[in-house]
Amino acid sequence: MIKNPISATIPLDADGVHHGFLRLPYSRDDSAWGSIMIPISVIQNGRGPTALLTGANHGDEYEGPIALLELAVTLTAAQVSGRIIIVPAFNFPAFRAGTRTSPIDKGNMNRSFPGRPNGTPTEKIADYFQRTLLPLADVAVDFHSGGRTLDFVPFAAAHIQDDKANEAACFAAMDAFNAPYSVQLLEIDNAGMYDTAVEDMGKVLVSTELGGGGSSSAKSNAIAKKGLRNILTYYGILQGEMEIAPTIKLDVPDGDCFIFSEADGMHEPVVDLGEIVCKGDVVARVWPVDRTGIAPTQYRAGRGGILISRHFPGLVKSGDCVAVIGVDVSVPKAENTRAA
Repeated sequence: MIKNPISATIPLDADGVHHGFLRLPYSRDDSAWGSIMIPISVIQNGRGPTALLTGANHGDEYEGPIALLELAVTLTAAQVSGRIIIVPAFNFPAFRAGTRTSPIDKGNMNRSFPGRPNGTPTEKIADYFQRTLLPLADVAVDFHSGGRTLDFVPFAAAHIQDDKANEAACFAAMDAFNAPYSVQLLEIDNAGMYDTAVEDMGKVLVSTELGGGGSSSAKSNAIAKKGLRNILTYYGILQGEMEIAPTIKLDVPDGDCFIFSEADGMHEPVVDLGEIVCKGDVVARVWPVDRTGIAPTQYRAGRGGILISRHFPGLVKSGDCVAVIGVDVSVPKAENTRAA
């Protein structure tokens, strides 16, 4: 088996607080013997569960890095029972560039698993997680938001799985995270995903979508920080009381929840995030930008529910996702007739 070239500059299994790097050799024009230095912290105290915490799987999503960088500088080993592995910027080249994918190889980290030890830089990072970090973990939290192209209501998510025991454990962890919305999600494109790699190992995964637009807000950052500590408390890695508030439970059961543009143009949202829609309601319009006198293309909801995601920039291209509908499953059906 080919050895992965990444090496950790700190121990991954030693008590105390350790800050360092995952060093990936990368020869380039401006540094013949250069390296990609991916920040990592490991905080360990005795025996207990291991939490693997990641942000910036996509480089233009910021709530995760903010919450994880703060956690790394505020926790002491004495507060921890077990181990916390913190990688604030999973796809570090993309994070430094402020782009969804790596500027080095255009690699989308969330479509690069299980990776290759002799592949592109993105594939090498994925392989290191697949073969070195993930086997250490009991629970993984991977923070996402909409980046520069989408906006979301703030939710934590767990996936529908064939392994129902692991699915139930993931749903319980999602509930512990306690975002304002909690989504049980059937992925429509899960090939190569980090999520799939975690779940295929039988590990617990909680993911999020906490906003978007290529930035963060005080509200979305607070949700990330609270959810992170809730998860660590739920697993007994931190002590204290979880902070639990009401959450709206949503299901994204099939492809009818997703609406895609079939035209280039200017995107006009017709429904705002969090609003209820009925099947057939217009949720977005796309206007032609190169002439007047032509009506916009209208995009309608394929099912009733709550608008949980929308396209963010003012201009849209054919094939872009313009909206996602989530079905409210937190109330009895009879009380949710408008969304039916």
